[in-house]
Amino acid sequence: MAVDAAGGVQKPLFGALMPSEMGGGRPQYRKVQVPPHRFAPLKKAWLEIYTPVYEHMKVDIRMNLKAKRVELKTRQDTPDVSNLQKCADFVHAFMLGFDIADAVALLRLDDLYVDSFEIKDVKTLRGEHKSRAIGRLSGKGGKTKYAIENSTRTRIVIADTKIHILGSFVNIKVARDSLCSLIMGSPAGKVYSKLRAVSARLAERY
Repeated sequence: MAVDAAGGVQKPLFGALMPSEMGGGRPQYRKVQVPPHRFAPLKKAWLEIYTPVYEHMKVDIRMNLKAKRVELKTRQDTPDVSNLQKCADFVHAFMLGFDIADAVALLRLDDLYVDSFEIKDVKTLRGEHKSRAIGRLSGKGGKTKYAIENSTRTRIVIADTKIHILGSFVNIKVARDSLCSLIMGSPAGKVYSKLRAVSARLAERY
């Protein structure tokens, strides 16, 4: 144990462990399932997914065609163990339907999340009522969806009855509240005015 000149005991200084040194030196893995309708977009955008994961985050990535999933593994030179989970979140966001340009933000920023819910979680709707609710969420030409995205700084994917939101915790909550109001039957104008008030409050806070 080291003792300094003043007679006090010095605390030992340990450097941060590399991911390769954790877990007994064994590599860590993550697997992301590929839905059938995302095979073609994945094939087209493979290089855009591969480059940031392999070159910037230093994580191995491969497509397992037999098991129909993307597999990720830490390397000897992976700088941070959290990189593996960030890459898994990035690939998962792409599988949910987010653009590469939006999903790649999950690699760069720490406080971004993906939240998913279904229309039936908010209100049980059937037949025409469900179709109208999906129409209200998108608006004419996607106008309502874009308005919510721009005012809450989030990205929204509406996949049939499933809704996925990418953004920070606070912004996701605001966007989800707006979408829930639309599902419950609120007219778009009322939701817009509420969004303006909440956006102004958020702008003051940050």
